[in-house]
Amino acid sequence: MELQHKVKIALVVASFAALTILFTARRRRKRRSGSTSCYLRDDQKPQYAFKRVLADNSYSAFKHLKLNMNKDNDVNSHPYESEILSLLENSSPELNFISERTDLTLSDTYAWVETESQLEELVDVLNKEMVFAVDTEQHSLRSFLGFTALIQISTHKEDYLVDTIALHDSMNLLRPVFANRSICKVFHGADNDILWLQRDFHIYVVNLFDTAKACEVLSKPMKSLAYLLETYCRVATNKMLQREDWRQRPLSADMVQYARTDAHYLLYIANCLLFELKQVNENSSTDDKFNFLLEASRRSNMTCLQLYSKETEGSPGESAASSISSRHLNSQGGSALISCKTQFQDRVRRLCAWRDLMARVHDESLRYVLSDQAILAIAIQVPKSTGELYATIAQADLNVDLSSSPFLPSPSSVVCSHLDDIHCLLHDNFGDLDRFFLGILQNCIGSNGSCPLSIFNYALLVKYNLKMMTISKHNDRKNAKQISKKASRELFVQKFSCKSPVYHNCRIYANDGRLLCYCDRRKLEWYLRRELAELVADDPPAIKLLFEPKGRPEDEGNDFYIQSKKNICVGCGEGNHYLRYRIIPSCYRIHFPEHLKSHRSHDIVLLCVDCHETAHAAAEKHKRELAAEFGIPLFVRRVVDTKEAFDMAAEPSDSETNVHEEGVSPLELRTAAMALLRHGPRMPLKRQEELMLVVMKYYGRREISEEDLERALLVGMSPHERRRVQKKKGLAFKHSPQSVFPDAEHQNGACNIDTSTVDNSSVDVNNHMNSDSGSVSDTCGPGGEVSFSDNGYAKTAQPKFNSKLSLLGHGPHGKLVVDYLLKEYHEDGIRQFCQRWRQVFVAAIQPRFLPAGWDVNHSGRRDFGEFSLYNPKKKASPANERTI
Repeated sequence: MELQHKVKIALVVASFAALTILFTARRRRKRRSGSTSCYLRDDQKPQYAFKRVLADNSYSAFKHLKLNMNKDNDVNSHPYESEILSLLENSSPELNFISERTDLTLSDTYAWVETESQLEELVDVLNKEMVFAVDTEQHSLRSFLGFTALIQISTHKEDYLVDTIALHDSMNLLRPVFANRSICKVFHGADNDILWLQRDFHIYVVNLFDTAKACEVLSKPMKSLAYLLETYCRVATNKMLQREDWRQRPLSADMVQYARTDAHYLLYIANCLLFELKQVNENSSTDDKFNFLLEASRRSNMTCLQLYSKETEGSPGESAASSISSRHLNSQGGSALISCKTQFQDRVRRLCAWRDLMARVHDESLRYVLSDQAILAIAIQVPKSTGELYATIAQADLNVDLSSSPFLPSPSSVVCSHLDDIHCLLHDNFGDLDRFFLGILQNCIGSNGSCPLSIFNYALLVKYNLKMMTISKHNDRKNAKQISKKASRELFVQKFSCKSPVYHNCRIYANDGRLLCYCDRRKLEWYLRRELAELVADDPPAIKLLFEPKGRPEDEGNDFYIQSKKNICVGCGEGNHYLRYRIIPSCYRIHFPEHLKSHRSHDIVLLCVDCHETAHAAAEKHKRELAAEFGIPLFVRRVVDTKEAFDMAAEPSDSETNVHEEGVSPLELRTAAMALLRHGPRMPLKRQEELMLVVMKYYGRREISEEDLERALLVGMSPHERRRVQKKKGLAFKHSPQSVFPDAEHQNGACNIDTSTVDNSSVDVNNHMNSDSGSVSDTCGPGGEVSFSDNGYAKTAQPKFNSKLSLLGHGPHGKLVVDYLLKEYHEDGIRQFCQRWRQVFVAAIQPRFLPAGWDVNHSGRRDFGEFSLYNPKKKASPANERTI
């Protein structure tokens, strides 16, 4: 009986397990065959009531306002650019923020604007004002692009809180007021507010005074609004309230208080800063003084020229996947196997692409949908079931500091609605991953679509193949090339852009308290270590010299050197990456007289990669124009054998036909030689002939051999570079390089004649790179001296090796041009030469963010003090190092 009882129990348990498995399997098949119900059907978000949005979640570019519909404006043009530029050109801005308020206490009364009629009344009020203060509150957690949830506007008499959620489709009523150049709008830190107003309402600000920019000009120790409120108004504010959910209605009393505070005191603070700006100008003792007020106004209105644009990627989630993968792999120290790395990176890429698509479909932020920590945990250890997937995400998010986002559920509602999709994404092998994502998007809008359509995701779902099909290499080769080009550009940015801020904006004061210049920390520390100065401020650092320097910048008309400088591209304002760029190429500047080039930062600016490329192309074009104008070739016209050189010297008339023959750059020569050595026999005949012509031009257009190709490949290389090239795979030299360059002494920085070989000794041109500029420059260098015969051929040089070689250099060209200018026009010729280069730079880049005081007509001259290291009288005495 006991045995039968146990058997019955076992059968019941087995039956129950079978039913459970069957039910689970049916439920899973039902989920895969049909669509699940999206949480949005029960959780309607306030932005879904908007009838029109300017920036949806699709991959299409943002379209800015067009004032003239009949004119085909550039999508990237600012509709009020002319009005803003006219303000920038105004030499005497009229600013008056005098507040009628005598009591700064925040009253209990304010106007809540939530109807269209109330908004119209507000517009009428603002049109009668000369100035009003503005601030905005954003919501970004439950929105993909974010949206403006509240606008605070304060006049001298009243505070207004504009409910932009209720009035989203009517906010265009404020557009004319904000674009009115006769009304000044006061913001604090307006860089983001300017873009958000464009994104949500096509509101463009004209005539702006930014209190944060005024703090920069006045060199305030801090420029936060909290600092200004405490300093001028004795008001403390809780910035934690900035992270509150500003969608909620009604707002709590604390949120109302916080929102009003940000705008209520701005006019009074602006008035205080305006008074200080005027006072600094009045206290200046020079006639030609720097106008602090004008500079604050100029910087503020430069902010208005910014244009909102959507962030773009080669494929959904690409940048996030790269960031997550690199952070994890770097933390592992490269210990993982290559196959494991590949699988891990593929899973991260899939999860980031899914997260990006779901965030767009559901109009949620990326961090709300799925955290980076959860993606990392799933990619490291792939969950075997949806239940395990749920637990993995929840466990990963437990270790995340949620103090900045206390509203985040884990897992999110998006994940819970699409668990099967994630599980399928991780475990199924897809030949075409794009088709899988297209299937997900199709399921969202099918006959029983899982996700409701809204104005935010409509364009994405209805035209779901716009992005996914274009990233497929098989379907769109052109776009694939663009993606490859973008990847190459990002690699270049990562490798060559400045890794730390260039301008530290430390200050140096004279012993009488007058500002001498801004500089970096290293220069400050140099003075302090030698006890030549004392520290007078910590943040940002400032020192006062203990000796009398030579002159004052403002006395010499050099206001440029007493301005703080921003670490951004002077052309477009890009602040994420930049390189130093020398406006006057070093191939010329290095040969200037010492007092025209030493310690001068006026002609060294910051440019992003794109602007740098544009400027470099314009500079190379101008170099060619200078070569034609002065009759001085960029490169040595011909490289000939020793015997041929002596023959030409004896019969110069035979070579007159080649006087104007164009030379060949070392980079062009080496590229051609490399291609011919590696792939010559397999190349198309036409391409082979083109490359052969380049090498023949270098050798005086005579027939060349394989040995000549190997010799050309080594042009301009240091001994270390030559050894490295010889070891490279696929470059096994048949001819010994020693027959070309027997020792380092013959590798000089100019032109040489190598007489160590019997008949094939050649004249070689090598060039130099200035390591300080961050860009390729061209010099003949101190290591070698070049001379030319009357017909332009290289003759002799000092056989001394110079390690600063450049493949793009122009050798003796720069020295010959400078020598000619000094001989014919003296220093005036050099100054005019510099002005020409600055004009070329301005014409090519059209810079909008040059530091104040930068001038095309800048003299560039420097007088050295008694203790200056660069004083010719003191150069022989390095002990005297006092210089500024």
